Amino acid sequence: MRLGVNIDHIATIRQARGGSEPDPVTAAALAELAGADGIVCHLREDRRHIQDRDLEILRKTVRTHLNMEMAATEEIVNIAVKIKPDMCTLVPERRQELTTEGGLDVTAAADNLAPVIKLLQDNRITVSLFIDPAIEQVKMAAKLKANFIELHTGAYADADDDNTAEIELGKLNSMAIAAHKLGLRVSAGHGLKYRNVQLVAEIEYIEEFNIGHSIISRAALVGMDRAVKDMKALIS
Repeated sequence: MRLGVNIDHIATIRQARGGSEPDPVTAAALAELAGADGIVCHLREDRRHIQDRDLEILRKTVRTHLNMEMAATEEIVNIAVKIKPDMCTLVPERRQELTTEGGLDVTAAADNLAPVIKLLQDNRITVSLFIDPAIEQVKMAAKLKANFIELHTGAYADADDDNTAEIELGKLNSMAIAAHKLGLRVSAGHGLKYRNVQLVAEIEYIEEFNIGHSIISRAALVGMDRAVKDMKALIS
């Protein structure tokens, strides 16, 4: 099981004061040294945390796997083609949200997504679609010839009771199976914490987790090395 560490919130802390510290590039290096299998960052249209310069330096320094989360807009797509991360994960994006609030509706956006996916793949960039665990979304992701889907785990992570959590876990499991049968590779993320990740890690066809907030929160208290190693131990 691979772990991608999202470093956006290191940049969030930096942007709060408008200075240069803490440096998300340094955080990425520390995460890799601690055993992270990849680095994730989201270049938002409003540049609220990760900046263009961060992405450029990360492309030069990340030694594992660089996953760029992004909206399928002309500006950001052009940047991705120029930078050439190992993977681009297409996500929905709204200016007023604190974090990505739901999966990308690939059925509604198929006509817009198809040429973006082809362009990225033509530039040897692996494409993942961040979607809710719903069969129509999985089928459309396969039809669009994405390489990966990333299952949005927010409903499971935010469940108020065990019964709801079990239902949401079942959806994740079913959609991972469906994606595998359709030839898609599967990752998962959003809202996962040290206390709830293990049950998702038991789902057979999920091969990678992309986790940010909970790891960065723990790193603020115990350091990046321990925070990453603790999460790696849980998902393994």
